[in-house]
Order: sequence, then structure tokens, then C-alpha cells
Amino acid sequence: MATLESVAGVPLGPQVDPELLLPVAAATLAGCLLGTCSGLVPGLHANNFALLLAGAAPHVAVDPLVLGAAMLAAGVVHTFLDIVPSLALGVPDGAMAAAALPGHRLVLRGRGREALRLSALGSGAAVAIATPLAFPATVAMRRLAPTLTAWFPLVAAAVLALLLLTEPSHSARIAGLLAFALATALGAAVLGLSLSGPLAGGVLAPLFGGLFGAPVLLDALDGGGVPEQADAKLAIPPLDLGISAAAGGLSGAAVGYLPGVSAGVAATVSLPAVPARSDLRGFVVATSGANSSTAIFALFALVALGSPRSGVLVAVDDAGTPLALTVLLPAVIVAAAVGFVLVGVLGDAAFRTVSRLDQRRLALAVLGLLIVLSALFAGLAGIAVFALATLVGLIAVRIGARRVYLMGVLLGPLALGL
Repeated sequence: MATLESVAGVPLGPQVDPELLLPVAAATLAGCLLGTCSGLVPGLHANNFALLLAGAAPHVAVDPLVLGAAMLAAGVVHTFLDIVPSLALGVPDGAMAAAALPGHRLVLRGRGREALRLSALGSGAAVAIATPLAFPATVAMRRLAPTLTAWFPLVAAAVLALLLLTEPSHSARIAGLLAFALATALGAAVLGLSLSGPLAGGVLAPLFGGLFGAPVLLDALDGGGVPEQADAKLAIPPLDLGISAAAGGLSGAAVGYLPGVSAGVAATVSLPAVPARSDLRGFVVATSGANSSTAIFALFALVALGSPRSGVLVAVDDAGTPLALTVLLPAVIVAAAVGFVLVGVLGDAAFRTVSRLDQRRLALAVLGLLIVLSALFAGLAGIAVFALATLVGLIAVRIGARRVYLMGVLLGPLALGL
């Protein structure tokens, strides 16, 4: 198969048979549907669908490029829509954990519909920023990657130090450090386990469901529910919106190229760049931007460095997808446009639905769903992992640590070489 030239030092990959373009387009739209499902269902991630598709790849007569486009589209749409259950149900995806508290404050003020639009704008703008930036960033990372890999423990320590510097007090720093240590110990204990259930997924589903979902749901049992939401008018100056989106988009590069660094960590590190007068709104924009721009940078990292930095891209790699950037990058951009449109439409519907339901029953139902998903993806042992992760998540909240430190569950063991 002939190979296309590179752009700015980034290989464009093999030439693609024009007859595959229509199936790729159809697969991209199908992936958008899968990403919509995973984004709106608490505890479910596009990784799970991607792994199922990768497992089915050897048994179906579908070109791997078509499967890869579907996986990537699902992952991108998920990064747009995972804000919806985070705000409407209080169950943040791991990557969106940092935005959960600022977003919840806006919801409690009746500004949830605005928060959804802020998230969509942050994600969309960050993708627009990341797409051209990914070419020079990838060239730079090809040179830096060996050094960063060799010194990754120091890189991880620097990330933790930057997080701690964003804290307002010594007690908050101590709480964050303790939460990071607990999460690291949890990751060291369970990440090496080979757990499987009826569905492909592994240990990450119960791990993140327990750390980020269950504690919020348990606290919501005595909550007052979602108040009535006002209009969706944006109350953030355009300049602040642009600065916050740029900060999130740029920080997404760290997620795409460095293992174990989540969008929440990246956005928290970029917090000093968010204008103080728009802190809540700017932080939602920045976190959403980091979450979505990761899809661009991680794709380039796989194409140029051969390193899959997300569960979706691990599945893309496992499926043997040809790394044809001329096809896969447009699929990502189309999925971003679809996700941008869906956030407001489906988010508003979610708020209307949730406001009519009993908060306690809803929290119990979602908690039960997380337990069922844990069993489906990791078997009965997955429920034990879920319970242990819930305990760690509850301790972190009770000692006053931000949830972003719980991403130490991945970053800590990687830094320690476990």
C-alpha cells in the first residue's frame, strides 16, 4: 500500500481506497451514536464500546479502517456529552471530575443550561485549536518523548506539585496529597488484576465508577434534587471564554502525549490562565476543552509515536486500523461537530427529565446501574473493586480533597513503575 507524504514532519499514513470513504462516513455516524449512548449513561465509557468492536474485528468482514473511524467518533462524541450526566445526575466521568464541582454550583444557581453551552463551546473551540497545533506539537514530542519517558517519575512529581500549588491553603494541600497517596495505593493494588466479565471492559469501569460516581450519589441521597433551570444565556465575556478554551485546548496536549495524565489534571494545571472574574464558567470551559482536545493530540501521538494514550486508541491499535490521518482526522472533526450540536439538545432534555424524578430513587437507581456495569465488565470481583474505590473516593471527599487528585490511581502507579 502506497504511503502519503508527511505534513510538518507528521506522517499522513497510507493511501486509502476511495471505495472505503462511504463506509467510513457511515461508520463515523454509527460511532457518534455509540458515543452518545456512552456519554449519557453514567459509568459507561466509549472505551467499552471500542474494546467490544476491537474484539469483534477478527470475526467480521469489515475493513479495520472503518472500525477505527467508528471507535474514534464514539470517543470524541463521548467527550462532549459526558458533561450531561455530570451535571444532571451528579456522576462525573473520570476525565470530567475536575469540572463537576464548578458545574454543580452553576446548576444549583439555575445555570445548568448555560453550563452545558459553556462545555460545548469549550470542547468545540479546543478541537479547533488542537487540530492545527497538533502538527508542530507532535514534531516537538517526537524529540522529547525519549527524555520524558526516561524521566517520567519526575514529570509525574512535577504534575502533582503543580496541582498542589493551585490549592488555597496548606490544609488543602495536605488533603490533596493524602488523596493522591490513597488513589495511588488503590491503583497499585487493582490495576494489575486480570478481571473479565460478560462484556469486555476490565477493571477501569468499576474503578472510576467507585472513585468518581458512587460518592456523589451517596451524598445525593439526602439532596434536594436539581432545581429549575433558567435560560441558556452565557454570562461570560467573550475574551474570557476564548482564554479558557485556549488554556484547556493547550493543556490537552499533556493528556494526549503523557501517560496517566487526565483531562481533569491538565485543566487544573491550566487554572491560573482562567480569568478570575469568570472562574466557575471558565473552569467548565477549560476542563471540557482539555477533555475533547485530547482526542486530537492522542490520535497524533499514535500516528507519529506509535503510543496509544487512551482506551479508545488502544482498541484502535488492537484492531489493526491503518493510521491514515487523511481519513481518521476528518472523522474526528465530524464527530466533534455532531457532539457540539447534541450537548444542548440532549442536555436540556436531561434536566427536564431529572427535575421531575425523585432524587433519592434516582440516585439509588444510578448507583445500582454502576454496580451492574462493574459486574458486566469485570465480573464479581469488579463489584469488590467498585466498593473499595467508593471507600477511597468517600475518604477523599471527607478530608476536603478535590476529586482531581484521585487520578493518582493511574498516574501514581505509572510513576512508580508498577
